[in-house]
Amino acid sequence: MATRSELVAAIAERYRLGSRSDKRRILDEFVAVTGYHRKHAIRVLASREKRPAGNKSNSLRYGSNVRDALIVLWETSERLCSKRLKPLIPVLLPALERHGRLELDDALRSKLVTVSPATMDRLLTEVRMVARGGQRRRAGISSAVRRSVPVRTFGDWNDPPPGFVEVDFVAHSGTSSSGSFVQTMVLTDIATGWTECVPVRTRDSGNVIVAIKQARSLFPFPLLGVDFDNDSAFMNAFVVSWCRSEELEVTRSRAYRKNDQAHVEQKNGAIVRRLVGYGRFVGAEATAALGQLYAVVRLYGNLFQPSFKLQEKTRIGARVIKRYHPPVPPVARVLAHPEVAELNKERLRTMMENADPVLLFAGIRAGQEELGRRIDRRDLHAKLEEPIVIDLQRFAENLKTAWKNGETRPTHRRPYRRTKPWPKRPSMYEPFEAQIKAWLKEEPTLSAAGVLQRLTEIDPVRFTEKNIRMVQKLVKAWRMEMAGLIILDGGWIKSLPSAAAAAVDTGTSASAVLG
Repeated sequence: MATRSELVAAIAERYRLGSRSDKRRILDEFVAVTGYHRKHAIRVLASREKRPAGNKSNSLRYGSNVRDALIVLWETSERLCSKRLKPLIPVLLPALERHGRLELDDALRSKLVTVSPATMDRLLTEVRMVARGGQRRRAGISSAVRRSVPVRTFGDWNDPPPGFVEVDFVAHSGTSSSGSFVQTMVLTDIATGWTECVPVRTRDSGNVIVAIKQARSLFPFPLLGVDFDNDSAFMNAFVVSWCRSEELEVTRSRAYRKNDQAHVEQKNGAIVRRLVGYGRFVGAEATAALGQLYAVVRLYGNLFQPSFKLQEKTRIGARVIKRYHPPVPPVARVLAHPEVAELNKERLRTMMENADPVLLFAGIRAGQEELGRRIDRRDLHAKLEEPIVIDLQRFAENLKTAWKNGETRPTHRRPYRRTKPWPKRPSMYEPFEAQIKAWLKEEPTLSAAGVLQRLTEIDPVRFTEKNIRMVQKLVKAWRMEMAGLIILDGGWIKSLPSAAAAAVDTGTSASAVLG
């Protein structure tokens, strides 16, 4: 806007004094540079010069006396905002005058009563700034640190070399985020997709630095930069200054834009949530158990789990077309990248030769079993159990039939929780149960509608036509109960009424007679 104002001041006079063709040429150039609408550009260039503002000190309605009285009212009200102070003035001003705190004439009193909240803000601007220590608004503790860290979006990576990672936390808090719980720091390399997971017992800046150091030693190439989100555990002077002292480039994503960290967000679900689930983990033992699981997962996931890598993204109107490279494990991208040192590649080849995928998979299941047992424990004095020992040969043989057992991850199986039985509410039909059974015994062909009609005659307030469905269910259940008792009695034909016995003699089924 400042540049546009300077441009207007430079060519406005020449535009007003020029001929028709000159005005057209100047207007075309002005619209092309500023992007203004043509009619708006004509109004801007053709407007007359504003006269310099005169001395308005004599025409001010609210002078220093109003400001001084307003300061007293503002301080007495405990520095309320202007919109809340405005309705308080008619109440507060008489009280101050009554006790001799303020001495005002009629003109000044009327001005204080009629002053608007916007005028109060204007009169109290300098006072409030001094009261706040020279700041117009209170700034957050880490806002200066955030401003010093540049923003990097998803489209700003531009195919970096291996070593630039996105960092994020995954909380293992269960259904409640209160209290202290273990969190997993996930670091994902942009170029290769290599991912390292480090459990953190408590989320503070000291543990963040320790976790970055640990992950730095695990990556098969040196770290060059870290990309954080706006979490206060990352955006603080301690972590940012340490990263810069270690010659790590520090960037951050935009607030509330998870797609800026799409690489690590995808690994949060595909690795951590898929393997660990959503249980709550607290304490040093749970942190150690997670560390043992991630020690196996880093080899199994980076060596034997193919992942996709975005090749290009094209937008055609509202349609976005994405093309991916063929899925390969992250180790293949590391070995194929020309900027990775040959010594590191030799270590990776040796690691691949010695890695047994079945043994690693069995270790993952053992770690999940330990975490699943920790989820089941509900008290601090849980009985210590022996470490899990897996028969590797039997485990390999069961891989052919494991699919028949459904969900095999112990961290995802929901254990059975016995709940207290709810007290059964008394039924409105219980007082009439004996009478209804008597009716059915005397008249086996009596329908549920007939039973409801008789109940309505007894108590028309309680029983209506809306109860027909419930009566049908009860009559059906009672008839089945009576039929079972009669059949188990042995001489069930003799115990039936005459109509039912005659029906049996003629070959009619018992179910037709009983219902």
